[in-house]
Amino acid sequence: MQAGDSELALLVSLPDRTQTQNGGVFLGRYLYPFPMRRRLQSCASPFPGCDWLFPSEWGDRSLQEEMSQNDNEMLNINQRLQQIFGEAINTAYPGLENPPLTVTPNQQAKFGDYQCNSAMAMAQVMKAKGQKISPREIAEKIVQNIPNNELIERTEIAGPGFINVHLKRMFVSKLLSSLLVNGVKPPSLKKKKKVVVDFSSPNIAKEMHVGHLRSTIIGDSMCRLFEFLGYEVLRLNHVGDWGTQFGMLIAHLQDKFPNYLSVSPPIGDLQAFYKESKKRFDEDEEFKRRAYQCVVKLQSKEPDFIKAWNLICDVSRNEFQKVYNCLDIRIEERGESYYQDMMTAVIKEFEEKGLVQLDEGRKIVFAPGQSIPLTIVKSDGGYTYDTSDLAAIKNRIFDEKADIIIYVTDSGQAVHFQVVFAAAQLIGWYDPKVIRVEHAGFGVVLGEDKKKFKTRSGDTVRLMDLLEEGLKRSMDKLKEKGRDKVLTPEDLVKAQRAVAFGCIKYADLSHNRINDYVFSFDKMLDDRGNTAAYLLYAFTRIRSIARLANIQEATLRTAVETTEVLLDHEKEWKLGKCILRFPEILQKITDDLLLHTLCDYLYELATTFTEFYDSCYCVEKDRQTGEVVKINMCRMLLCEATAAVMAKGFDILGINPVERM
Repeated sequence: MQAGDSELALLVSLPDRTQTQNGGVFLGRYLYPFPMRRRLQSCASPFPGCDWLFPSEWGDRSLQEEMSQNDNEMLNINQRLQQIFGEAINTAYPGLENPPLTVTPNQQAKFGDYQCNSAMAMAQVMKAKGQKISPREIAEKIVQNIPNNELIERTEIAGPGFINVHLKRMFVSKLLSSLLVNGVKPPSLKKKKKVVVDFSSPNIAKEMHVGHLRSTIIGDSMCRLFEFLGYEVLRLNHVGDWGTQFGMLIAHLQDKFPNYLSVSPPIGDLQAFYKESKKRFDEDEEFKRRAYQCVVKLQSKEPDFIKAWNLICDVSRNEFQKVYNCLDIRIEERGESYYQDMMTAVIKEFEEKGLVQLDEGRKIVFAPGQSIPLTIVKSDGGYTYDTSDLAAIKNRIFDEKADIIIYVTDSGQAVHFQVVFAAAQLIGWYDPKVIRVEHAGFGVVLGEDKKKFKTRSGDTVRLMDLLEEGLKRSMDKLKEKGRDKVLTPEDLVKAQRAVAFGCIKYADLSHNRINDYVFSFDKMLDDRGNTAAYLLYAFTRIRSIARLANIQEATLRTAVETTEVLLDHEKEWKLGKCILRFPEILQKITDDLLLHTLCDYLYELATTFTEFYDSCYCVEKDRQTGEVVKINMCRMLLCEATAAVMAKGFDILGINPVERM
């Protein structure tokens, strides 16, 4: 044994051990992945008839590299299978450019674990080129050219050309052991990238409502995903804090609180204050004239008017922060005012490049392929949302040096952002092949009557009212289940907040964001079906298994490093594979920004765990005394792995699970 060897494996010396073509040892499913590699140097082989095997002796080079490369991160099995089949297709059909490559998990275990469906699509491509080859013949040739790899046990061709893939159980076992030792780790980034997410974006002096709820929840979850994956994330709150409305607010402030410069005005209800000033602005011409004068003085940055503006903004910020505190949202405010000084340069740049047209006193820009223009200067010389959004995107590209920019707003703004992005490309600020700029739009929130969600009086629902109602209902639900009799007051409040805010977030995120969704407290608090309530209860149940069996944390830690995760029972195998699909789920969401995929996965994981737990005992107790007589530590580790992945999934969704509920 050499001290310099860092990767070791234990090879079971069985009679049917075979040799590979290059003279190395064929490992197959006889590779025993032992997590205690760092300790092996001081250990004798723990099993009779077994001996240590070093990497230099391995015949399967790709397995050695994979184990070393992915020791601290979760392997994306789907991605790895795509690499394997991509290589097989290129070897089998070297002249075929960009061949279709499709690998998906198999829903029915009898057909294998994954399936490659490329043969049918390849047959169509080749037919279009005058080559008539049956999909099954293509599939057979692909299978013949699958390179030696660490993952595939065997393949079989079904139907017209489906390639069913059976994974090596021992390699899957090794991946689960790695997860337990190292935790749920993302794949390493080749290059550190920066992501800017523009979300929430309420208007100063107006209360946050359900529309802001969607943007806030979806945007925060996207940020959490990219942060987990190792990106540098800038969370931006592009609040509406500039414009004509501040003239009328300041004029009203001067009249109502004339000593505002020396005494902080006690504005208890900013929404009511806004409505009062708007009514005066619409009905009183003298007041309207003064309001416009205030706008001019604010834009000229006269100190008294800047102070008045800041006072109004601060009242709003305090109200917004109450919502953000409830929902555990971190966000950095950069409102429209932040970009005011950049707008003149933006307009000048468009003019110098000959991209500006005059239209009845306005300065407009037409981007290629867009039917409507951007108005960058109004006829009165003022700036618009178009101007501030152009200044913002330029700032994010050149000053922030973002690799990815995501705007999370309602789908009604899709055309606006499409034109802004097209104009930014027209002027040469970014190449979409290099920098990803995307509008992640979402549908509206509907009431149970399938109409736009409003109060009974027809007003927009205040977000704080919604959150407080959620707290009340979640406590009622917990008491209905008698949880107030078994939980401490502190644990009961933790459970209340976890259920209330978790259910509100999950109800939103579990729907495809592109669609409208119906808001229903009764449905979201139901602990049956695909809801946060069900998942939170499932998680606490998993976490309680070790506690109820009196297994100490130190015992579990030791088991993680010494116990192999066997997957002999069909439900163990199904659960193990489901756990390891986590990286491919995250990869899909990174590509399409559709977070309901993660919710669907967590629900599938919870139901798969229930199947496993109902069929495979983890802790056996004496029926008469209730004493623990047997613990299956391997299955306890599957419980731990499930809980670890669920906890990370909850974290990405912004849901805070509790140990006791």
